[in-house]
Amino acid sequence: MSDVETETNTRIRELIDQNRVMLFMKGNKIFPSCGFSAQVVQILKHHGADFQTFNVLADPAMRQGIKVFSEWPTIPQLYVDGEFVGGCDIVTQLHNSGELEQVLAPKS
Repeated sequence: MSDVETETNTRIRELIDQNRVMLFMKGNKIFPSCGFSAQVVQILKHHGADFQTFNVLADPAMRQGIKVFSEWPTIPQLYVDGEFVGGCDIVTQLHNSGELEQVLAPKS
């Protein structure tokens, strides 16, 4: 692993650890830059989730690094409590089935 990859992994891990609900996306929660990212933002807002975002379009190393980190090829990527939840399709399925509410519920 190169120094850039190591640094990128460290940055990703820090963002995930510092933010209970973390979304790596294209754009940000105010101005999503793709339909899939916008859909996940809309779902999270529907659930009243307190979440942070990272715009992968602003950082090519992070854009590629998050895909390697999660072993998931697409953006957006949602993490809750340090765990990878999934991309747009999985988040949408969890939302439609009612399971996302449980995933987002604070752990006691």
